[in-house]
Amino acid sequence: MNNLCRLTTAAALLMAVAVFTSPGVSGQAKPSPQAHAAGKPAQTPAKAAPKDWTQAPSSERPFRVRLDFNRWHDVAELQADMKTLEKAYPKFLKYIVLGKSYAGRDIAGIIVNNPDTGPDTAKAAMYIEANIHGNEIQGGEICIYTIWYLMENYGKIDRITKLVDERAFYIVPTVNPDGRDYFMHGPGGNARSGHMPVDDDNDYQFDEDGPEDLNGNGIIEQIRKYVPGQGNYKKSTVDPRVMEPVKPGEVGDYIVLGQEGIDHDGDGRVAEDGPGSYDPNRNFASDWQPNYIQSGAMDYPFQLPEAKAVNDFWMSHPNIAGLQTYHNNGGMILRSPGAETAGEYPASDVRAYDELGRNAVRMLPFYRYLVIWSGLYTVHGGVTDWANDGLGILSFSNELWNNGQYFTSPELKEQQKDPNSPISPRVANYFFNDFLEFGDELTEWKEFDHPQFGKVEIGGAFKKTFGRVPPRFMNEELCHRNMAWTLYQADEMPKVTLGESKVEKLGDGIFKVWLDLSNPKVAPTILAKAAMNNVVPPDLLTVDGKGVEVISASWVADKWRPAVAQSIDQKDLKRIMLRNGLAGRTTRTIQYLVKGTGPLTVKYASLKGGTAEKTIPLQ
Repeated sequence: MNNLCRLTTAAALLMAVAVFTSPGVSGQAKPSPQAHAAGKPAQTPAKAAPKDWTQAPSSERPFRVRLDFNRWHDVAELQADMKTLEKAYPKFLKYIVLGKSYAGRDIAGIIVNNPDTGPDTAKAAMYIEANIHGNEIQGGEICIYTIWYLMENYGKIDRITKLVDERAFYIVPTVNPDGRDYFMHGPGGNARSGHMPVDDDNDYQFDEDGPEDLNGNGIIEQIRKYVPGQGNYKKSTVDPRVMEPVKPGEVGDYIVLGQEGIDHDGDGRVAEDGPGSYDPNRNFASDWQPNYIQSGAMDYPFQLPEAKAVNDFWMSHPNIAGLQTYHNNGGMILRSPGAETAGEYPASDVRAYDELGRNAVRMLPFYRYLVIWSGLYTVHGGVTDWANDGLGILSFSNELWNNGQYFTSPELKEQQKDPNSPISPRVANYFFNDFLEFGDELTEWKEFDHPQFGKVEIGGAFKKTFGRVPPRFMNEELCHRNMAWTLYQADEMPKVTLGESKVEKLGDGIFKVWLDLSNPKVAPTILAKAAMNNVVPPDLLTVDGKGVEVISASWVADKWRPAVAQSIDQKDLKRIMLRNGLAGRTTRTIQYLVKGTGPLTVKYASLKGGTAEKTIPLQ
């Protein structure tokens, strides 16, 4: 091919590229070279029909509201996210404030409810809270994720749509906003508590000697002092960054002086009286014990404004049937009782808890389903005990995140058993800091001139979010899995339905009527413990109809086998009280003998299981 041919071919190629890649003035496609050569007019391609995103896989759908779930948010950001979602979905969401923290911050939440299917207070409601302990933060993001996911997928995923239509949700991302902001904006240390002042060291001073960031690196670290041959600590032979106590008969080269800080009150101790220093999850009424029995309990139940605000909301919303309170960590799905002395729950309640707990373990790898006192430790005055025993709410507490989730194979777990392995329990965090976090989470020991202790070293601390909180790259999975389990719990709250009916005319305006009363869910309408404690009103089964008289009422095996009947011995048979409610996964058949012309309207009203109504013609 000569040079002229090469130039001509190149020019043609450039023209073709220009034709296919240059948009027209109106954004329409240019005519193809073939159409142009044939002298035909350009054909405008038909516009593609808008994509029906409700039919697309969830992984392809665009988000209406974009929020981030791979980082941690302070209180203002959590509240801003809730308001953003409320603005985007005003029909379904309502921003609420339960009360004020000790420092005056709003304890804010969201009501999720579809008003087209009734008011929130007429439905079984799921109460979801997080961050009662200030440093246990990731539950706040799960709460926001739950609100966001329900709204993003309403009308797109049938089961989510049904859940929002049938249930109500009260979601509170941080019960302890003072503790959360102290943890988020401070260097860490002593952030578990709320901020009501407490005299921790009995010197008649309050919160005067807390941890301090002396070297200004934004982290509360440890202090150690080098004293060759005189100490009680030594560097680990497995990893020199780890300080180990010496064995009997040995001497070490270091003494560990505790958290970073200064002995302000001259009692020889450092950082022993920081902000608050009580336990907000020991201030609820069930099995509350004083401080000398249960550390951190305060002086009396609901003394803390945060605990009182939560309880006031619960008392004004008795339709709450399920509770999830997010904590961290350890990978545990916990239920009460918190103390062995409280005794085990009735067998029917245990069956409901166990079914939910077993399925939770399937949805949450590395988690275990446990009873608080036997699987973790004794808790008096905890929130789940009060919710279950005092208010009849089926309650779980998730201890979010398990460091074992760093491990991805049984082989690695076997390596952990070797005390000299770099992933043995005492040094595993160092290994994963080095190779998964690239050394970003650990501070090195550095010399520091302490005003009281002289020449010391400060360091050897993991950053405040390491260990108890998942790494950012794993948090979205944590949000989704725990949300999914909690929504499963919400779906299995009681739901009363009225099923098939049957009418038999006996003559002279007298009829036998059979009706099925069902609760297809795992949870009973009234927990057996709640019935024993008399803390939930009975379910009510009422009959209404012009000129209708109820002659008798009985429980029967079913409407096809009515011969064996158990008479209901109550004074007003048009208003029957069911003190034990309807058990989970249960259908009961009631047989009425009535006189009248009807129609007959039967209504079942349950505080925790909602209301169902059916009109039956008498003919």
